[in-house]
Amino acid sequence: MTSGDTTATVSTHVLDTSLGRPAAGVAVVLSARTGPQAPWQVLGGSATDTDGRCKDLPVPPAGTTHVRLAFDVEAYHVSARPGGAAFFPEVAVAFALGAGEHHHVPLLLNPFGYSVYRGS
Repeated sequence: MTSGDTTATVSTHVLDTSLGRPAAGVAVVLSARTGPQAPWQVLGGSATDTDGRCKDLPVPPAGTTHVRLAFDVEAYHVSARPGGAAFFPEVAVAFALGAGEHHHVPLLLNPFGYSVYRGS
């Protein structure tokens, strides 16, 4: 980014803490809005690679104030643990977006819980 660039970027990765490995194949949808009361607009999606990372999420448009990442974790849990089920079939994480900043938001996942944080 250049010093005057106000475009924010978003990335994520998913780690399966119960198996101690990246969670591959998790579908992720990125949505954005331009204020706390504005409707969410789906910008696009991706899926985690073998390293658990989404490297091709869309760039939020100018004026975006909030972003939501929706992770479809049910299919992952079923495939990672045959006969298993997910207590949380979906994880949705919404956060405020700072103009010109990169926002990396990892998801630490297990069958009965999850944690997120702002990474680097």
